[in-house]
Order: sequence, then structure tokens, then C-alpha cells
Amino acid sequence: MKTGYKEKRTAITVIYHIFTFFFACVMIYPLVWMVMSSFKNTNEIFRTAASLIPETFSFTNYHVGWKGFAGYGFATFFKNSFIIAGLSTVGAVISSAVIGYGFSRIDFKFKGFWFACMLLSMMLPFQVIMIPQYIIFNQIGWVGSYLPIIVPQFFGQGFFIFLNIQFIKGIPMDLDEAARMDGCSIYSIFVRIILPLIKPSLVTSAIFSFMWRWDDFLAALLYLSDPLKYPVSYALKMFSDPTAGSDWGAMFAMATLSLIPIFVIFLTMQKYLVEGIASTGIKG
Repeated sequence: MKTGYKEKRTAITVIYHIFTFFFACVMIYPLVWMVMSSFKNTNEIFRTAASLIPETFSFTNYHVGWKGFAGYGFATFFKNSFIIAGLSTVGAVISSAVIGYGFSRIDFKFKGFWFACMLLSMMLPFQVIMIPQYIIFNQIGWVGSYLPIIVPQFFGQGFFIFLNIQFIKGIPMDLDEAARMDGCSIYSIFVRIILPLIKPSLVTSAIFSFMWRWDDFLAALLYLSDPLKYPVSYALKMFSDPTAGSDWGAMFAMATLSLIPIFVIFLTMQKYLVEGIASTGIKG
């Protein structure tokens, strides 16, 4: 009977892995198709759409795409994306950690009310607040600059705040009390005790923030009008022209390059990402 049970478990495991592998192939196929198409001539891309392997590998699309358009090279767009994503990530991570510490360790008036407001902000899609935000930023003269995209990140992000709250709650209060006995203020406790212990949470927040800002197309579409300030996500659209021919090869080539920073971040920070997500909500 035990042998039959083991065989059944083995069969289920094999079927599970086969199904998972098949599902993974289906999910990754569009990405592989885009990468391989970046090595095809534009005329060949849709003529041989059913074939992954190019007839002849060509790096022309990368050369043409990197030159950009209208005198603006893609090096400029990559620089803009790094500025937007980098500053936004720094602001979101630091502010969310501070706010999360306040909610989890400090008692203040209407704490429950403000926490509920923070949770509600997580439930609102960007499309709901898009027009009111644009009107406000337009009235203070920020439209046309990076300020509407970067500055709001310095006031905390709901998801990251909640992530930090759950992580900090898993840290024993005994550490705070011991630090107070040694003469530490709430600021010293945050810097010397809490921050080093929530490193996985901070890295997880940084990864998601960088990825969201790097891929953000709508904010650039709303607030930026000068091609010199375009990020990669918006500049890729410039290769598509419905009224004339679209350079799909160059678009796929630059889209492939735009994946490299995200891929490198996930590859190098995978340990902290898994730890940060897996540990959220676990109380010590």
C-alpha cells in the first residue's frame, strides 16, 4: 500500500512539473519572440512571425534604434529613465519606511483614521486621481517637468508602507525598550535598530518601485512634452507611426535593451525579494 502511495505521489509530481513547464513556456514565449525578432529585418518580422529563429541574425535594429529619432539618441532616454526611476525609488523607500515606523511603533491622534486612509489610497486606481492631480500640478506650474512624477514618491506609497508596517511588527518590542534604556530616541531606534532589521522589506520596496517607475508610460504621457525628457517607456512609442511605416525591428531591439536593468535587479536581489515577500505578515 505504501508503494502504491509513493507511485501516486510521484505521478502527481511529474504531471505537476510538466504542466508548470508548459505554462511557463506559454508565458515566456512572447518575450522570447520579441527578443528574437529584434535580430530580424523589419520586413521579415511579420513575414516569418511563426518562426522564432531569424533567417539571418542582424544587429542593424540595435544600431538604428540606439540612434533614436529626430536627433535624440536612446542613450538620452535611458538616462532620463534612470533619473526618474532612481530618484523615485529613493523617495518611495525612505518615506515609506519612516511612515511605516510611525504607524507600527508610535501612538498619535487619529492613528486608526490615517491608517484607514492609507489603506484606501491603495485601493484607488491611478485613473481615478489622474485628472485632479493633473489640474493641481498644472496650476503650480509643474507640468512639463519631472516633478509631478518624482515628488509624490517622497510622501510614501501605500503598498510599501503596509509592507514595512507588517515587517516592523515582527520585530520584538524588547529591542526598542532596551535601546530606550541606553538613551536612544525614537529617531535613533529607527536608524540603528529598525532599519538594519527591515533590509529585506526595503529591498523589496526598492525593486518594485524601480520596476513600476521604469515601466511607467502613462505619467510620462501626461506630464512630459519635450522629447529631450522622455523616458524609455514613452520613447518606444515613437517608433510606431500609424500614418506611415513603423520600425518594429528597432522598437523590439530597444524594448529588449530596456529589459536588461530590470533583469539585472531581479537577478542580483532575488534573495531579498523572496525573503521580503515571504516574511511579510509573520509576527515574531
